[in-house]
Amino acid sequence: MTPDYNFENIEKKWQERWEKSRLYKVDLDKTDKKLYCLVMFLYPSGDKLHIGHWYNYGPTDTWARFKRMQGYNVFEPMGYDAFGLPAENYAIKAGVHPAISTAKNIEFIREQLKAIGTMYDWDMEINTSSPEYYKWTQWLFLQLYKNKLAYRKKAPVNWCPQCQTVLANEQVVDGLCERCDSEVIMKDLEQWFFKITDYAERLLEGHERIDWPEKTIQMQKNWIGKSIGASIRFKIEGKDESIEVFTTRPDTIFGVTYMVLAPEHPLVQGLTTESQKQAVHDYIVQTRKQKEIERLSTEREKTGLFTGSYCFNPVNNERIPIWIADYVLVSYGTGAVMAVPAHDQRDFEFAQKYSLIIREVISPDGRPSAESLKEAYEAPGVMINSGQFDGTSSVEGKEKVINYFKENGFGEQKINYKLRDWLISRQRYWGAPIPIIYCDECGEVPVPEDELPVVLPEKVDFTGKGTSPLMTVPEFVNATCPKCGKPARREVDTMDTFVCSAWYFLRFPNPHLEDKAFDPDIIKKWLPVDQYVGGAEHAVMHLLYARFFTKALYDFGLIHFDEPFSHLVHQGVITSRGAKMSKSRGNVVNPDIFVNKYGSDTFRLYMMFMGSYEEGGDWNDDGIVGINRFLKRLWRLVVQVNENKPSGNEQERFNKVERQMHYAIKHATLDLDRFHFNTAISRIMELVNEIYLYIQDINPQEQNTLLETETIPNLVKLIAPFAPHTAEELWEIIGQKISIFDANWPDYDESKLVTDSIKMGVQINGKIRAQIVVSTDSTKDEIIKAALNDQKVKTFVQDKSILKTFVVPKKLVSFVVR
Repeated sequence: MTPDYNFENIEKKWQERWEKSRLYKVDLDKTDKKLYCLVMFLYPSGDKLHIGHWYNYGPTDTWARFKRMQGYNVFEPMGYDAFGLPAENYAIKAGVHPAISTAKNIEFIREQLKAIGTMYDWDMEINTSSPEYYKWTQWLFLQLYKNKLAYRKKAPVNWCPQCQTVLANEQVVDGLCERCDSEVIMKDLEQWFFKITDYAERLLEGHERIDWPEKTIQMQKNWIGKSIGASIRFKIEGKDESIEVFTTRPDTIFGVTYMVLAPEHPLVQGLTTESQKQAVHDYIVQTRKQKEIERLSTEREKTGLFTGSYCFNPVNNERIPIWIADYVLVSYGTGAVMAVPAHDQRDFEFAQKYSLIIREVISPDGRPSAESLKEAYEAPGVMINSGQFDGTSSVEGKEKVINYFKENGFGEQKINYKLRDWLISRQRYWGAPIPIIYCDECGEVPVPEDELPVVLPEKVDFTGKGTSPLMTVPEFVNATCPKCGKPARREVDTMDTFVCSAWYFLRFPNPHLEDKAFDPDIIKKWLPVDQYVGGAEHAVMHLLYARFFTKALYDFGLIHFDEPFSHLVHQGVITSRGAKMSKSRGNVVNPDIFVNKYGSDTFRLYMMFMGSYEEGGDWNDDGIVGINRFLKRLWRLVVQVNENKPSGNEQERFNKVERQMHYAIKHATLDLDRFHFNTAISRIMELVNEIYLYIQDINPQEQNTLLETETIPNLVKLIAPFAPHTAEELWEIIGQKISIFDANWPDYDESKLVTDSIKMGVQINGKIRAQIVVSTDSTKDEIIKAALNDQKVKTFVQDKSILKTFVVPKKLVSFVVR
């Protein structure tokens, strides 16, 4: 009697058996064919996995299972990026401590991950909010600190005067505090930074040595923003100080008609004349209410204010006014801009608004414009009104002008980067404490390494009221200076959660190591990560920070490589009814509903079949029904063939099935290797169809051919990475004693793919109208004759004149008719 496809029993049975047999326990001593496959670990800030998690973890696990069957010793761990604001906000909303809600969420999510059928080695699990883990996050902070890559300075934060607290960007809605609707301002606080800017050039250079999506590499290049130009110093009138600017257009130096400083620039207070002080103060207060992205917007009208002071253009000693304007940021470049309104549109609009001089110094043809400029001319040209450089090409002029700066001591060539240092301070509770102590006698003192971890206290007012929540715990704040032994105080900010994820891939091979962050011997055998999978949204944060950490640790002599992830794949986005899923649209897909109805194997298969993995796809309830039907059909096929054991062989009939099998193996292998899951599944479907056609035409006794020739065993192997529970059960049904994931991936024979006949398309007036089957050694005339004898073709050429005929060998026959 044919056993039914009961996915509940099958999945439960194999999950229990895998766990009991420790099938997925990895021997890290076996490194002959090691493969470290890592998917970005998840935030346990919610209480369940959503479809995006499934789309990340299920397909990546399919790839890892495929590689295991190819003979690789696959290390596929999982952990939890458990610190951070989302987890803290979830805990506040739920009215429980973040430690409790996070632990509860992790416990629930772990069971969901097991239900997916993943082959994670659960002994290697990590949790970034565990002291066992963040002890070493703190240790890594100290290594950066010792090497002068961690430092403290004042930086602006969102501040609510009413709540007296720092707000995350997402807590500011239309410039107002989400809690009390008070106007939010920018306030300078002492904050900790990592000096990622020291690695700007190395981060660019490393792109040549990694196999990553080109779009992601380009995003990082744009974020780092390398510019080659000049540094120029403008002497301030009446002072011994100069204003330094960076420009990529030194050829326009004679067109500078005013100077612009960021309102927060440290020179502004000293430059502002008495008559302008109140106006400048009010303008700065107003500017501090704006986000940087708003200030940089090209759509927004620029505003500014004259400081009352002047500086001198070093090339002609012209006296130019010094302004402040909101479109200049103190955090980019030098925080000062030499304004050339004739050749920069932003400066042009500003100059027009405030009636400032606009002087043309670059012309398309070397002659001044006959009329006033209507917009800035930003293209290359010929230098005019530029003293000894008149008539010089602006492209050549850049180098000549820079040499002039250098010869006269007021400038030189310089490379600038948009990249800013990484601000890691968070005025929140749920994060790794920063291991620094402040002493009135000794100043800033790092916590000794043997006193780590600095444990996050449990009894804290973490509701977000007041300053950093840790400030509310005197027993945490009050400390003893490690240097002098006098009373001191701890740092009360916690670290950005991206610090935790910047090194987690190093911890996975040795998650419970007590005396080191990682074992150098194991790291040397297993790192860097061979295959990394995760969202493209992390291109300029997590992925950049992990590269920075890796390069720093390499420089410290702690690891042997300087790029963390050799190969990177991004998963796409699953939409629903053509739109991004959101509760407000009412189109969110709950995976649990479909898993409970159809099983996780069906759910896995459908997600991989709905479209290109790297592009994503649109969810359709009817689509999963079709995949479930296919899986049941495959199940019935294997069981039916297995129950008909008598011998018999019809080789001629079987050739087509055998050819289709080798075709499926070849293309499924190639497609799986490239994460092209949907096309790999299509090849398996074609093989199933071919086998069904075969068994319909033969006696039941002849079906044994399918077992003897490995057709059915190979079919089960092909489906195994996609539907692991189902494959294990079928593997057992056909008499196999080991797990299918200890079996070898099937090989294909190229010679079996050779066919005596081929399919060719028939094109009429540019459109494919039919397909014909011809012998591989057919002549051109024979192919044309076969096409014209096809019934479909006849309907299109009947009573018409054939004007032209041509044949593309083994592909196409084309007719032009009238």
